[in-house]
Amino acid sequence: MADNRGVTQDSTALGTALRQWRDRTSPQDAGLPVNGVRRAPGLRREELAQLAGLSVDYVVRLERGRATSPSPQVLAALSRALRLSQAERDHLFLLGGQAVPSTGQVSQHVGPGVQRLLDQLRGTPFSVHDAAWNLISWNALWAALIGDPSASRGRERNVAWRHFTHLPTRVSHTPDEEARFETALVSDLRTSSARYPADTELRSLIADLRHESRRFDELWRSHSVGFHTADSKTIHHPELGPVTVDCDTLTVPGSDLRIAVFSAPSGTSTSEQFALLSTIGIQAIAAAAHDAGQ
Repeated sequence: MADNRGVTQDSTALGTALRQWRDRTSPQDAGLPVNGVRRAPGLRREELAQLAGLSVDYVVRLERGRATSPSPQVLAALSRALRLSQAERDHLFLLGGQAVPSTGQVSQHVGPGVQRLLDQLRGTPFSVHDAAWNLISWNALWAALIGDPSASRGRERNVAWRHFTHLPTRVSHTPDEEARFETALVSDLRTSSARYPADTELRSLIADLRHESRRFDELWRSHSVGFHTADSKTIHHPELGPVTVDCDTLTVPGSDLRIAVFSAPSGTSTSEQFALLSTIGIQAIAAAAHDAGQ
């Protein structure tokens, strides 16, 4: 955990900064469609809330200085949604009363350049993870395919925790695929633990996984080596049925981000399913989000 001693929140300045950053971020910059006449060039509060995975009411309270002690996860989500630079992200953490993430901690920062690249992948499901395999960002097509993770919290968003503790999932693997996936995942966490020895949350995750999962502990003690760069998996969608995808994991040098991209060759049944998903799946998520806001 970060040491927050000596760091105090300035609620008024935090609200002012959020409004200024929101006003300067255009919908196009954030990868959002522009519909109808807008009174201001920046993001609406509703759009910022959507991008950050927060409620509109909470964004309003933050901007008006009425919300206290926003968590590091909330501040990181706002930083990504507003396309903040690392210096701006650090300033946001200080305004929010949180210690600036150190170089010895796993980072969840997605830089503006990487985010602009991700914004171009609208027709491809993707998710973004940190070095501990915590889910930190995703696009609407990925949520429509896998299931919207917006309501998930804490370790429910961690790939290793979900897999080795057998939380519900739409994903299935063949035995060979599962063996490669598990070996690569454990190996990657071992590498991250060596790279970030001061990260107490990562150490706690690994310790708890070794305690909860015999399979994880077996792989950890075996020192098996591998990295999840490319493989296939099947996703069981409630309306489309089985969707078999190629999954490529891309890394971002200098930030230790893992970007998992689902793809399929053009003209295949999976590519046709993607086209259907971009219509029915995203509409379903939008309707659910609208209902939740009522």
